[in-house]
Amino acid sequence: MPKRTRFTIWRPLASAVVVILTAAFLTPVAAQAADRAGRTPRESRPVYSYAHAIRESVWVDTGFDGDRDGKPDRVAADIVRPAEPARQGHRVPVIMDASPYFSCCGRGNESQVKTYDAQGHVVQMPLFYDNYFVPRGYAFVGVDLAGTNRSDGCVDVGGRSDIQSAKAVVDWLNGRATAYTSRTGTKTVKATWTNGATGMIGKSWDATIANGVAATGVKGLRTIVPISGISSWYDYYFAQGAPLYDGGPADLAGDVESDAAKPHCAAVQKKLTDGSPRSGDWTSLWTERDYVKDAAKVRASVFLVHGMQDLNVRTKHFGQWWDALAQHGVERKIWLSQTGHVDPFDYRRGAWVDTLHRWFDHELLGYDNGIDREPMADIERHPDQWVTSRVWPPQTTRATALHPAPGTRAGVGTLGLRRAGGTAAFTDDPKLSETDWAAHLTTPTPEKSGFLTAPLTHDLRLSGSSTVTVTATPTTASAHLSAVLVDVGPDTIRDYADAAEGITTLTNRTCWGESTAGDSACFKATKARTTKVDYTVFSRGWADLGHYASLGKGVPLTPGRAYTMTLDLAATDHVVPQGHRLALIIAGTDKDLIDPPSTKPTLTVDLSATTARLPLVGGPAAFARATSGGAVTQPTPGILMGVRTPAAVRHLPAS
Repeated sequence: MPKRTRFTIWRPLASAVVVILTAAFLTPVAAQAADRAGRTPRESRPVYSYAHAIRESVWVDTGFDGDRDGKPDRVAADIVRPAEPARQGHRVPVIMDASPYFSCCGRGNESQVKTYDAQGHVVQMPLFYDNYFVPRGYAFVGVDLAGTNRSDGCVDVGGRSDIQSAKAVVDWLNGRATAYTSRTGTKTVKATWTNGATGMIGKSWDATIANGVAATGVKGLRTIVPISGISSWYDYYFAQGAPLYDGGPADLAGDVESDAAKPHCAAVQKKLTDGSPRSGDWTSLWTERDYVKDAAKVRASVFLVHGMQDLNVRTKHFGQWWDALAQHGVERKIWLSQTGHVDPFDYRRGAWVDTLHRWFDHELLGYDNGIDREPMADIERHPDQWVTSRVWPPQTTRATALHPAPGTRAGVGTLGLRRAGGTAAFTDDPKLSETDWAAHLTTPTPEKSGFLTAPLTHDLRLSGSSTVTVTATPTTASAHLSAVLVDVGPDTIRDYADAAEGITTLTNRTCWGESTAGDSACFKATKARTTKVDYTVFSRGWADLGHYASLGKGVPLTPGRAYTMTLDLAATDHVVPQGHRLALIIAGTDKDLIDPPSTKPTLTVDLSATTARLPLVGGPAAFARATSGGAVTQPTPGILMGVRTPAAVRHLPAS
């Protein structure tokens, strides 16, 4: 039975809690207005001074000794909070970003880092959150993960130490943990200025920490806003046994660890290396770093944001997290852009700040501003053109089985509702990628098998996560599989393979909040970077066939024996428009996205035992309607133009 959310409980009691909310959260001016009008305000206002905000640092005892020095690690939490509520006896909620990047790599499009004055108080807090929200009655807390910047301990890449770094601060904000006024001193400090209501936000690794802390069920964490976050670290490094192009977690820890931490963290790095073999086998290290399995513990609401062409933190992460949260009745909202690994502040700035403001007002201040009654999803359908969905995926979405079938030419088949016999074969070529395959979809080539619908007579929308079950016979003892969905037809899209992943940074600045001499609220503007294409790869998945039976242990394959494996494809929301074709490609190594196997097998695919299950809005009837234009004709051969896969996919650390 799904748990009841705070929303379903709160709404019937709205009139009863107005007095409590007013007394606890509102500014004196707003509280007086609310008292006279008899209702709760709908928006927090910038009535407090940012220039005179209190800036302080505390070190929170995590209760965990990651660096094995015999003392519990303390993590640094830098705080910017309005001075006026503290003087007036009002307690404020907290917006928190827990990050490993505050000193090594920076945050945001301009790679900002924390800066400090001579007393060690934070001067510049990266990003706009403190500039914008502190004047509106929020505190902002920037937490250095263990082993980074001014914190003790070691980086363990999504493990217990990482998560406890942030959870301990939430506990301290709610009176359940101890903090000190210095890294080594004994003077303690309490968070008497906050009511404990906390919202976590961040991008990339920061978003991942928000997911992980929410999965502990910690009390006081009211909401999280994960932007391009990991939901299971195994899926960051591997795709069902196939190694993704990246270093291991020990390399990542070394990238962000502070100089002070490095001498003490060799044992942790060895544990990371030993626990993440490049075989792709699932180990206990990955179980510890799998937040999806703990979705039932999540108490916080989730406002999830992701780029649908993110080839760093791939969209499988948000898809499986979203589905798990839905199963447990977690209140959710989602934004999906056409970008890669990009913050919404840099592709939809005004709407993002407004929406985030209203979200935090609702979740942390309890304001009935209607955001919980608005459409659940915002989706970028074309560059800077957004649509909404009341729920996501739409309620009429159905997993629809589509079957590949041979065409009149080998290697160029059809895709439809009826199961067909026959086979298709390809030989792994690690020099080629999904973009090479898609560019030659309409011609036979030896490294892939492609299957296309006829030109669609109606739009066809896919919304959610797909799977492709492949039955294949290899000629060697190792083999990798790739499955790719392609929209074949002309379009203008964000250039997600460009270094900036779909945006162009301009020279002018826009301002969001208040500034000081050391912390500007003004940031470089951006615009969409677009490109014209003849096809769009919009979902992909990969696997090592040797892990067909279990992720726990890959096995050598027997040449000549057929194996069946289901590939999980990345979540998406994409419309294949009328006149375009929907295509499925089955191939081997996807260059620059997965490592090749030790051999170069030829694989023969049994089409009668191969099925794509796609989340079609309208289900099989929608597919039948969209493909009802008569007999399928073979496409005219030709090379198509698309976005090239980047030669080196940008992995964490990335801001």
